[in-house]
Amino acid sequence: MKGRYRIGLFSAFLIMVVLIAGAYQLSYNHAKREFTRMMEAEAERKTAVKETQILEADGTAQKEDTYYLAQRNGYVVVYLSDRKTVYEYTSIELSHLPEELQKEIQAGKEISGEQRLYGFLENYSS
Repeated sequence: MKGRYRIGLFSAFLIMVVLIAGAYQLSYNHAKREFTRMMEAEAERKTAVKETQILEADGTAQKEDTYYLAQRNGYVVVYLSDRKTVYEYTSIELSHLPEELQKEIQAGKEISGEQRLYGFLENYSS
């Protein structure tokens, strides 16, 4: 009789282990599929956003920043495109520049782009 109880308990234990392992495997596969689906949806969303950004970028031309050079107290001053806001005070004396350039600056010389502006300032700085 004892042998039958042992076999019965062992069989019940074995069945429980198999059921738990099966439930774990089903849960794992479900989580894996769900994660894969979420990653695919995220990748699809990112692709759609990139395509939208590319379309927006292709459809709009952006103008470079415009700066104006003027003189104040004998020195060259850089203004933003509104011609009122000072962007940068320089140590470049107007009197040390070529005469033609002095006239252009007194009239409000326009420079497009930050790279060109700094190139100009580097050329005429002490």
